[in-house]
This record gives sequence, C-alpha cells and structure tokens, in this order.
Amino acid sequence: MSTLIVLFNLKPGVDVAAYEHWARTTDLPIVNALPSVNSFEVLRTTGLLGGGTAPYQYVEVLRFSDPAALMSDIGTATLQAVAAQFQTFADAPLFVTTEAL
Repeated sequence: MSTLIVLFNLKPGVDVAAYEHWARTTDLPIVNALPSVNSFEVLRTTGLLGGGTAPYQYVEVLRFSDPAALMSDIGTATLQAVAAQFQTFADAPLFVTTEAL
C-alpha cells in the first residue's frame, strides 16, 4: 500500500469554518468513495510534540494500493472539480508520496 501525504496551510483570508465544512461534506466523502482509495482523512494540526507551532495547519493522509488506478480516479471530472475547489482553500500544498518499508 502507498500513502500520499498532503501538507498545507489555508490561503490568507480563507475562513477556517468554511474550509472545514467543505472538507467534511465534500472532500472526505467524495475521495473516500473512490474505488482506488483505501482510506482518506484530513487532520488539523495542534502543534509540535514537545511544544511549538506546527509549520502546517492541515495534513491529509490518502492510502491507496494501485497508483495507476488512483491517477485514473483523479482524472475524472468529479475529482477535477474537487481539486479545483481545494486549490481555492490551500496555499501551496506539498504532495508527498510514500511507501511502507
């Protein structure tokens, strides 16, 4: 299984409540329903272990088994619309691909 981790802050002026409502009602249900996705969660950071402010406000964790199937799902009109909406909220998201050891 592979994991895609997305680290991001909200753009200046974006309302936190509006983003979190969109994440709960649009992003999470649509992405979790994709055939290629094993699980998807959006996490709000609370700080750094030992103290301090995290460099990112949010972390997305998307687990999938087949990269080609995920890319196919991402190419659909529905996902393109969700991605466009995400871009209105997120300021320079960092997409990190991973695999288990």
